[in-house]
Amino acid sequence: MTQTDATPAAGKHADDSIDITVIDDPVVLTDKHQTGASIKAATIAQGVPIEADFELSKVLPNGNQKPIADDKKVVVKDGDAFWAIPGDDNS
Repeated sequence: MTQTDATPAAGKHADDSIDITVIDDPVVLTDKHQTGASIKAATIAQGVPIEADFELSKVLPNGNQKPIADDKKVVVKDGDAFWAIPGDDNS
């Protein structure tokens, strides 16, 4: 498993960490300032089965999803939920 700036050391949970979910799997981030790419990188590093080219979306309180581009800067908070799907899914 590869370590990124967005992920804490294995087995450790920093006091200022942010707990999110990606496809219902828990992901821990160490900085509230992220990009779509950094969220995906942390998710992959923590063993969630997505790929870097998946399309990331934030799940909104009303259940709708808001796409998050790789270069889009976002501020995450505890409890935020994201969804990731293959980018070539044109069905």
